[in-house]
Amino acid sequence: MLAKLPRTAPPELLVGIHTSDDAAVYRISADQAIVQTLDFFMPVVDDARDYGRIAAANSISDVYAMGGRPILALAIVGLPLKKLPPEVMGEVLAGAAEVCAEAGIPIAGGHSIDDEEMKFGLSVTGLVHPDRILRNDRGEAGDWLVLTKPIGSGSLASAVKKQVITPEQYAEFLRVTTFLNRVPSEVALAHGLLCATDVTGFGVLGHAHEIAAGAGLAAELWFDRLPLMPGAIHHIEAGVVPGATGRNLAYYGQHTEWSEDLPAHARAVLGDPQTSGGLLLAVPDEKLAAVLADLSARGALASSVVGRLCPAAEGPRLRVGLAGKG
Repeated sequence: MLAKLPRTAPPELLVGIHTSDDAAVYRISADQAIVQTLDFFMPVVDDARDYGRIAAANSISDVYAMGGRPILALAIVGLPLKKLPPEVMGEVLAGAAEVCAEAGIPIAGGHSIDDEEMKFGLSVTGLVHPDRILRNDRGEAGDWLVLTKPIGSGSLASAVKKQVITPEQYAEFLRVTTFLNRVPSEVALAHGLLCATDVTGFGVLGHAHEIAAGAGLAAELWFDRLPLMPGAIHHIEAGVVPGATGRNLAYYGQHTEWSEDLPAHARAVLGDPQTSGGLLLAVPDEKLAAVLADLSARGALASSVVGRLCPAAEGPRLRVGLAGKG
């Protein structure tokens, strides 16, 4: 739908809708720009406070993905008053406030409506230097693709809904989806990286495609290098997958060449839509060792080299295989 909006924009709008980036960026002075984003969704878990925590971390992530420092948030609330008491939303907001406090920002206001289904999220404002923006279209051929969180939250969220998730799997799902992307963002800036995105609803496949397409390149992805949450493959093999997996594969699959030696579940893993996923960083070869060491030392949940950008050629933009086998 955004593609139908007018393409005219003031020169101060440094990042808009043109490359499907994670947030808008507007320059307000020579050394400062505003990062603005908004995200909300229906519950992915049953516990109201956990829902608020996950939604808040997911919303704030877009600011980190642009290299920004979040400064405040506004809440977006839809509550079915005929189905749920207002106390439920109090728990959701309490969970969101916990994560916002960890990020060092207040929930400074917001807006609520009576809705048919519960919805919650945040509009988050951040600051970034105009010359230090992380964008999803600045990768270069030869850059390594580094993923900073394990994936599988789509299948695990479906397992929550179907009540087939184990307590151990739920605990890890919650740990990953509420973990802020502050560390990988700060590491990316410290090492002068230019290109990043956060892996969310389009899955690894879709967000890797956006990085490659934005730079006019192709990309190789290695399935056996993907870090995975415990239980994700088990649930995917059992058919416990969200509907968005099929939509992602239907769209991005037409731009993808799949190696014949991949396991049967590989496509669903690559297309698994993530909630509050990690950052996908494009890292030049000469910076790779230092970036990986810094991510590990500072406690990133993953520092996995999952692919590489390469020159565009005839054929699909993405190639998915096993490491060392193209």
